[in-house]
Amino acid sequence: MATQAIPGLYALARRLTDQSPEDLVQECLLRAFRAYGELADDAAGPAWLRRILVNAFRDRLRKEMRSVEEVPVEDVDEFSLYRTLAEEDPFPYSDTLHLDFLRAFGREDVRAVLLRLPVRYRAPLVLRYIEGFSTKEIARLLDEPLGTVLAQLHRGRKRFERELWDYANESGLLAKGAGR
Repeated sequence: MATQAIPGLYALARRLTDQSPEDLVQECLLRAFRAYGELADDAAGPAWLRRILVNAFRDRLRKEMRSVEEVPVEDVDEFSLYRTLAEEDPFPYSDTLHLDFLRAFGREDVRAVLLRLPVRYRAPLVLRYIEGFSTKEIARLLDEPLGTVLAQLHRGRKRFERELWDYANESGLLAKGAGR
């Protein structure tokens, strides 16, 4: 069961953290080994392992969050990717401007953008949009009130849009895509 789930666990760990995802998977497997007797149904094993990994991540996050770090909201709430693309027009001959913009990003580009986000926004986004957890499940997994998770998802999406735009400008993706 564990050997089949390890690539999925590692992929989830890489999306959640940029600091030693291997250690996070190792911690998950160690916890799973210790608690294996509690697993009633082997078919539930992959979901059980993912939950253990998220809990290990959450525990690591709690340790880091004991020191207060303010995350500035800046002009993120005013930023609109849709409006910026329409105003900047990086693909002047495109009828599908937004799709062309998104197609300029590869998997590693999206990962790099995700890792630029503060963890408090990255974790809910990864769990919701990549892993497919419901908002209520995310609130339980992260041990946060539902309203907090909803706010983190909203702000996280806005920050992700902003970081996408900044990353595209910094890495030259717009210049590459404009020449299509």
